[in-house]
Amino acid sequence: MISQPSRQCTVELQALPSRIGQVRRIVSAQLRYWHLDPLIDEAALGVTELLTNVHRHAEPDKMCTVEIELLLDRLTISVHDHDPTLPALRDSNSLATNGRGLALIAAVSESWGVRPLGESGKTVWFTLAAPSPATPLSPYPVYRSTPRFRERPQHAVRGRAGTAARSPVAG
Repeated sequence: MISQPSRQCTVELQALPSRIGQVRRIVSAQLRYWHLDPLIDEAALGVTELLTNVHRHAEPDKMCTVEIELLLDRLTISVHDHDPTLPALRDSNSLATNGRGLALIAAVSESWGVRPLGESGKTVWFTLAAPSPATPLSPYPVYRSTPRFRERPQHAVRGRAGTAARSPVAG
């Protein structure tokens, strides 16, 4: 069986509100490039929630790495930060106006989880099922071997500019 190679995109950033919007646009553009348009809304929502968690909770800094990986029919988006404190899924019956990020991710994703990395932090990830088949990309840009020239019309109209063509039939 021949498998499709992995496609990957990594972005390092400080999780500030202005940067979260930029990364959301980067994720959307990358998924468009991979022809995964049906996943854009869920992926953008998930990465926004994970980066918002880093912005609100990560210590000592807000530095993190976002990784998008498409492997066969599975898109995985992960965010690694330097805070070893693990996130907790809150009760969805709560009347709180915040703290619902992981519940949203659980609702829109196929799966999600946390990888503790000891003192070097953690990685929070979620997966989405990719539509089949994901369009394979060429590893190299495709160029035409011969240039395309604009063809001339077969029947050129002759005459001076601004004059109407006259019919050869007298009238």
